[in-house]
Amino acid sequence: MVGGPVWHWRREELKFKEKILLGVKILLGLVFIVSAVLKVLDMDRFELYIYSYHFFSLNLSFLVARAAIILELVLGVCLVTNVFHKQVWWASMAMLGFYTLLLIYALLMGRTDSCHCFGDFLQLDPKQSLLKNVALMLLFLLVYRVEERRTPLCWPIFSLALIGSTITVFAVSPPDNFTTAYRSENNLDEALFDELIDGPQLNNLHLRESKQVVCFFSTGCEYCQMAAQKLALMQQHYGFPSENITCVFMGIEENIPKFFAEAQSPEYRSVLYSDVVQLVKAINGQFPTIVLVGNGTVVETYGFRDMKEAEIKAFFTQP
Repeated sequence: MVGGPVWHWRREELKFKEKILLGVKILLGLVFIVSAVLKVLDMDRFELYIYSYHFFSLNLSFLVARAAIILELVLGVCLVTNVFHKQVWWASMAMLGFYTLLLIYALLMGRTDSCHCFGDFLQLDPKQSLLKNVALMLLFLLVYRVEERRTPLCWPIFSLALIGSTITVFAVSPPDNFTTAYRSENNLDEALFDELIDGPQLNNLHLRESKQVVCFFSTGCEYCQMAAQKLALMQQHYGFPSENITCVFMGIEENIPKFFAEAQSPEYRSVLYSDVVQLVKAINGQFPTIVLVGNGTVVETYGFRDMKEAEIKAFFTQP
Protein backbone atom coordinates (compact mmCIF):
# COMPACT_ATOMS: atom_id res chain seq x y z
CA MET A 1 0.00 0.00 0.00
CA VAL A 2 2.94 2.31 0.77
CA GLY A 3 4.72 1.65 -2.55
CA GLY A 4 1.74 2.65 -4.69
CA PRO A 5 1.46 6.34 -3.69
CA VAL A 6 5.28 6.71 -3.65
CA TRP A 7 5.56 5.29 -7.17
CA HIS A 8 2.74 7.56 -8.33
CA TRP A 9 4.45 10.61 -6.77
CA ARG A 10 7.76 9.77 -8.45
CA ARG A 11 6.04 9.29 -11.80
CA GLU A 12 4.37 12.69 -11.42
CA GLU A 13 7.76 14.19 -10.48
CA LEU A 14 9.32 12.72 -13.63
CA LYS A 15 6.50 14.09 -15.76
CA PHE A 16 6.99 17.52 -14.19
CA LYS A 17 10.74 17.42 -14.93
CA GLU A 18 10.04 16.36 -18.50
CA LYS A 19 7.64 19.29 -18.92
CA ILE A 20 10.26 21.67 -17.53
CA LEU A 21 12.92 20.33 -19.92
CA LEU A 22 10.49 20.49 -22.82
CA GLY A 23 9.79 24.11 -21.87
CA VAL A 24 13.53 24.81 -21.88
CA LYS A 25 13.80 23.23 -25.32
CA ILE A 26 10.94 25.38 -26.64
CA LEU A 27 12.63 28.45 -25.14
CA LEU A 28 15.86 27.56 -26.97
CA GLY A 29 13.90 27.25 -30.20
CA LEU A 30 12.31 30.66 -29.65
CA VAL A 31 15.76 32.16 -29.02
CA PHE A 32 16.92 30.78 -32.38
CA ILE A 33 13.83 32.12 -34.16
CA VAL A 34 14.07 35.58 -32.58
CA SER A 35 17.80 35.70 -33.34
CA ALA A 36 17.15 34.83 -36.99
CA VAL A 37 14.35 37.38 -37.38
CA LEU A 38 16.50 40.14 -35.88
CA LYS A 39 19.32 39.25 -38.26
CA VAL A 40 16.95 39.57 -41.22
CA LEU A 41 15.94 43.03 -39.99
CA ASP A 42 19.64 43.95 -39.77
CA MET A 43 20.69 42.04 -42.91
CA ASP A 44 22.95 44.72 -44.43
CA ARG A 45 25.16 44.91 -41.36
CA PHE A 46 25.09 41.14 -40.84
CA GLU A 47 26.34 40.66 -44.42
CA LEU A 48 29.16 43.13 -43.78
CA TYR A 49 30.06 41.34 -40.54
CA ILE A 50 30.44 38.04 -42.40
CA TYR A 51 32.37 39.72 -45.22
CA SER A 52 34.69 41.41 -42.69
CA TYR A 53 36.39 38.06 -41.98
CA HIS A 54 37.22 37.70 -45.71
CA PHE A 55 36.51 33.98 -45.65
CA PHE A 56 34.14 34.64 -48.55
CA SER A 57 33.81 37.14 -51.37
CA LEU A 58 31.24 39.92 -51.01
CA ASN A 59 28.74 38.16 -53.27
CA LEU A 60 29.18 34.84 -51.48
CA SER A 61 28.82 36.60 -48.12
CA PHE A 62 25.29 37.63 -49.18
CA LEU A 63 24.36 33.95 -49.57
CA VAL A 64 26.23 32.73 -46.48
CA ALA A 65 24.38 35.30 -44.35
CA ARG A 66 21.02 34.03 -45.59
CA ALA A 67 22.00 30.38 -45.26
CA ALA A 68 22.97 30.97 -41.62
CA ILE A 69 19.63 32.64 -40.92
CA ILE A 70 17.64 29.90 -42.68
CA LEU A 71 19.49 27.21 -40.68
CA GLU A 72 18.70 29.03 -37.44
CA LEU A 73 15.03 29.39 -38.36
CA VAL A 74 14.66 25.72 -39.32
CA LEU A 75 16.38 24.54 -36.14
CA GLY A 76 14.22 26.90 -34.09
CA VAL A 77 10.98 25.58 -35.58
CA CYS A 78 12.09 21.97 -35.07
CA LEU A 79 13.03 22.69 -31.46
CA VAL A 80 9.68 24.31 -30.73
CA THR A 81 7.73 21.47 -32.38
CA ASN A 82 10.03 18.82 -30.86
CA VAL A 83 10.58 16.84 -34.06
CA PHE A 84 13.81 15.03 -35.07
CA HIS A 85 15.15 15.62 -31.57
CA LYS A 86 18.57 13.95 -31.81
CA GLN A 87 19.39 15.28 -35.29
CA VAL A 88 18.30 18.81 -34.36
CA TRP A 89 20.16 18.64 -31.05
CA TRP A 90 23.45 17.71 -32.75
CA ALA A 91 22.95 20.28 -35.51
CA SER A 92 22.27 22.99 -32.92
CA MET A 93 25.33 22.09 -30.90
CA ALA A 94 27.46 22.01 -34.05
CA MET A 95 26.20 25.45 -35.08
CA LEU A 96 26.85 26.92 -31.64
CA GLY A 97 30.26 25.25 -31.56
CA PHE A 98 31.20 26.78 -34.91
CA TYR A 99 30.06 30.25 -33.83
CA THR A 100 32.02 29.83 -30.60
CA LEU A 101 35.21 29.04 -32.52
CA LEU A 102 34.57 32.06 -34.74
CA LEU A 103 34.18 34.29 -31.68
CA ILE A 104 37.42 32.94 -30.20
CA TYR A 105 39.11 33.77 -33.52
CA ALA A 106 37.60 37.28 -33.35
CA LEU A 107 38.98 37.74 -29.83
CA LEU A 108 42.44 36.59 -30.96
CA MET A 109 42.24 39.17 -33.75
CA GLY A 110 41.47 41.84 -31.17
CA ARG A 111 37.97 42.54 -32.46
CA THR A 112 35.47 44.20 -30.15
CA ASP A 113 32.63 44.94 -32.60
CA SER A 114 29.16 43.44 -32.31
CA CYS A 115 28.68 39.95 -33.73
CA HIS A 116 25.11 40.89 -34.82
CA CYS A 117 23.76 37.63 -33.38
CA PHE A 118 20.65 39.58 -32.34
CA GLY A 119 20.87 42.09 -35.16
CA ASP A 120 20.96 45.75 -34.16
CA PHE A 121 18.52 45.12 -31.28
CA LEU A 122 21.13 43.81 -28.83
CA GLN A 123 24.79 44.70 -29.31
CA LEU A 124 27.06 41.98 -27.93
CA ASP A 125 30.85 42.08 -28.26
CA PRO A 126 32.74 38.78 -28.83
CA LYS A 127 33.25 38.17 -25.09
CA GLN A 128 29.59 38.68 -24.27
CA SER A 129 28.47 36.60 -27.23
CA LEU A 130 30.87 33.83 -26.21
CA LEU A 131 29.29 33.70 -22.74
CA LYS A 132 25.86 33.63 -24.36
CA ASN A 133 26.85 30.65 -26.52
CA VAL A 134 28.29 28.76 -23.54
CA ALA A 135 25.02 29.33 -21.63
CA LEU A 136 22.98 28.06 -24.59
CA MET A 137 25.17 24.98 -24.97
CA LEU A 138 24.75 24.17 -21.26
CA LEU A 139 20.97 24.41 -21.67
CA PHE A 140 21.19 22.09 -24.68
CA LEU A 141 23.03 19.55 -22.52
CA LEU A 142 20.09 19.66 -20.10
CA VAL A 143 17.55 18.84 -22.82
CA TYR A 144 19.57 16.07 -24.49
CA ARG A 145 17.26 13.32 -23.17
CA VAL A 146 13.96 15.01 -23.94
CA GLU A 147 11.63 12.47 -25.53
CA GLU A 148 11.08 13.15 -29.22
CA ARG A 149 7.60 13.89 -30.47
CA ARG A 150 6.42 10.91 -32.53
CA THR A 151 4.19 12.09 -35.33
CA PRO A 152 3.82 11.42 -39.05
CA LEU A 153 4.00 15.19 -39.50
CA CYS A 154 7.76 15.31 -38.76
CA TRP A 155 8.81 15.54 -42.38
CA PRO A 156 6.03 17.97 -43.39
CA ILE A 157 6.97 20.22 -40.46
CA PHE A 158 10.64 20.14 -41.45
CA SER A 159 9.88 20.69 -45.14
CA LEU A 160 7.54 23.60 -44.45
CA ALA A 161 10.10 25.14 -42.10
CA LEU A 162 12.86 24.86 -44.70
CA ILE A 163 10.82 26.06 -47.69
CA GLY A 164 8.99 28.76 -45.73
CA SER A 165 12.21 30.09 -44.16
CA THR A 166 14.03 30.18 -47.49
CA ILE A 167 11.21 31.95 -49.33
CA THR A 168 10.67 34.43 -46.49
CA VAL A 169 14.34 35.35 -46.07
CA PHE A 170 14.94 35.85 -49.79
CA ALA A 171 11.64 37.69 -50.27
CA VAL A 172 12.14 40.05 -47.33
CA SER A 173 15.80 40.70 -48.12
CA PRO A 174 16.91 39.61 -51.60
CA PRO A 175 20.69 39.60 -52.09
CA ASP A 176 21.95 42.74 -53.79
CA ASN A 177 23.74 40.69 -56.47
CA PHE A 178 20.45 38.94 -57.41
CA THR A 179 18.92 42.08 -58.89
CA THR A 180 19.90 44.88 -61.23
CA ALA A 181 17.36 47.25 -59.70
CA TYR A 182 20.05 49.03 -57.71
CA ARG A 183 22.36 49.95 -60.60
CA SER A 184 23.51 53.54 -60.25
CA GLU A 185 24.35 54.62 -63.81
CA ASN A 186 21.98 57.59 -63.47
CA ASN A 187 23.27 58.69 -60.07
CA LEU A 188 25.86 61.04 -61.53
CA ASP A 189 25.66 64.16 -63.65
CA GLU A 190 29.16 63.96 -65.13
CA ALA A 191 29.20 67.59 -66.26
CA LEU A 192 28.42 68.80 -62.73
CA PHE A 193 30.83 66.24 -61.31
CA ASP A 194 33.61 67.71 -63.46
CA GLU A 195 32.73 71.16 -62.15
CA LEU A 196 32.93 69.86 -58.60
CA ILE A 197 36.36 68.28 -58.82
CA ASP A 198 37.74 71.25 -60.79
CA GLY A 199 36.13 73.78 -58.43
CA PRO A 200 37.90 75.71 -55.67
CA GLN A 201 37.09 73.24 -52.89
CA LEU A 202 38.40 70.11 -54.61
CA ASN A 203 40.87 71.12 -57.31
CA ASN A 204 43.83 71.08 -54.89
CA LEU A 205 43.17 67.38 -54.17
CA HIS A 206 44.34 66.34 -57.65
CA LEU A 207 41.36 64.05 -58.26
CA ARG A 208 42.17 63.84 -61.96
CA GLU A 209 45.53 62.23 -61.33
CA SER A 210 46.05 58.45 -61.33
CA LYS A 211 43.19 56.32 -59.94
CA GLN A 212 40.86 57.90 -57.41
CA VAL A 213 37.73 56.93 -55.49
CA VAL A 214 35.46 59.89 -54.78
CA CYS A 215 32.70 59.16 -52.26
CA PHE A 216 29.71 61.43 -51.72
CA PHE A 217 28.32 60.93 -48.23
CA SER A 218 25.96 62.61 -45.79
CA THR A 219 27.21 62.65 -42.20
CA GLY A 220 23.81 61.44 -40.94
CA CYS A 221 23.21 58.72 -43.54
CA GLU A 222 23.23 55.13 -42.25
CA TYR A 223 23.71 53.65 -45.72
CA CYS A 224 26.61 56.03 -46.31
CA GLN A 225 28.25 54.61 -43.19
CA MET A 226 27.76 51.06 -44.42
CA ALA A 227 29.11 52.00 -47.87
CA ALA A 228 32.18 53.48 -46.19
CA GLN A 229 32.60 50.29 -44.16
CA LYS A 230 32.25 48.12 -47.25
CA LEU A 231 34.82 50.19 -49.13
CA ALA A 232 37.18 50.16 -46.14
CA LEU A 233 36.98 46.36 -45.91
CA MET A 234 37.95 46.10 -49.59
CA GLN A 235 40.69 48.72 -49.29
CA GLN A 236 42.32 47.07 -46.29
CA HIS A 237 41.98 43.53 -47.59
CA TYR A 238 43.39 44.23 -51.05
CA GLY A 239 45.83 46.93 -49.99
CA PHE A 240 44.42 49.78 -52.06
CA PRO A 241 46.18 53.10 -51.36
CA SER A 242 44.09 54.90 -48.76
CA GLU A 243 45.33 58.29 -49.96
CA ASN A 244 43.44 57.69 -53.22
CA ILE A 245 40.09 57.69 -51.42
CA THR A 246 38.35 61.03 -50.88
CA CYS A 247 35.06 61.52 -49.04
CA VAL A 248 33.00 64.57 -49.94
CA PHE A 249 30.45 65.24 -47.22
CA MET A 250 27.18 67.05 -46.86
CA GLY A 251 26.23 67.74 -43.25
CA ILE A 252 27.94 68.90 -40.08
CA GLU A 253 31.75 68.96 -39.98
CA GLU A 254 31.91 67.95 -36.31
CA ASN A 255 30.05 64.73 -37.17
CA ILE A 256 32.65 63.49 -39.68
CA PRO A 257 34.88 61.73 -37.08
CA LYS A 258 31.75 60.12 -35.59
CA PHE A 259 30.73 59.01 -39.09
CA PHE A 260 34.01 57.15 -39.63
CA ALA A 261 33.94 55.68 -36.12
CA GLU A 262 30.42 54.29 -36.55
CA ALA A 263 31.36 53.03 -40.03
CA GLN A 264 34.36 51.20 -38.49
CA SER A 265 36.39 52.84 -41.23
CA PRO A 266 39.73 54.67 -41.33
CA GLU A 267 39.38 58.45 -41.52
CA TYR A 268 39.99 58.91 -45.22
CA ARG A 269 40.71 62.32 -46.67
CA SER A 270 37.47 64.25 -46.32
CA VAL A 271 35.96 67.56 -47.36
CA LEU A 272 32.74 69.18 -46.15
CA TYR A 273 31.32 70.66 -49.34
CA SER A 274 29.78 74.07 -48.82
CA ASP A 275 27.57 74.29 -51.94
CA VAL A 276 24.96 71.71 -50.93
CA VAL A 277 22.69 72.43 -53.91
CA GLN A 278 25.46 71.81 -56.45
CA LEU A 279 26.52 68.65 -54.62
CA VAL A 280 23.01 67.20 -54.52
CA LYS A 281 22.45 68.01 -58.20
CA ALA A 282 25.73 66.39 -59.22
CA ILE A 283 24.71 63.04 -57.72
CA ASN A 284 20.98 63.42 -58.42
CA GLY A 285 20.26 63.37 -54.71
CA GLN A 286 21.57 59.80 -54.31
CA PHE A 287 23.50 59.24 -51.06
CA PRO A 288 25.82 57.43 -51.02
CA THR A 289 27.39 57.75 -54.45
CA ILE A 290 30.85 56.31 -55.05
CA VAL A 291 32.73 57.23 -58.21
CA LEU A 292 35.83 55.53 -59.63
CA VAL A 293 37.89 58.08 -61.54
CA GLY A 294 40.78 56.97 -63.75
CA ASN A 295 43.03 59.80 -64.98
CA GLY A 296 40.18 62.27 -64.83
CA THR A 297 37.58 60.03 -66.48
CA VAL A 298 34.60 58.48 -64.68
CA VAL A 299 35.03 54.69 -64.88
CA GLU A 300 32.21 53.40 -62.64
CA THR A 301 29.52 54.83 -60.38
CA TYR A 302 28.00 52.91 -57.46
CA GLY A 303 25.43 53.26 -54.73
CA PHE A 304 25.54 51.21 -51.54
CA ARG A 305 23.85 48.12 -52.95
CA ASP A 306 25.56 47.81 -56.31
CA MET A 307 29.21 48.08 -55.24
CA LYS A 308 31.12 45.39 -57.13
CA GLU A 309 34.11 43.92 -55.31
CA ALA A 310 35.64 42.44 -58.48
CA GLU A 311 35.31 45.72 -60.41
CA ILE A 312 36.82 47.83 -57.64
CA LYS A 313 39.68 45.37 -57.19
CA ALA A 314 40.34 45.33 -60.95
CA PHE A 315 40.23 49.15 -61.05
CA PHE A 316 43.20 49.38 -58.69
CA THR A 317 45.16 46.28 -59.67
CA GLN A 318 44.98 46.42 -63.45
CA PRO A 319 47.20 48.91 -65.32
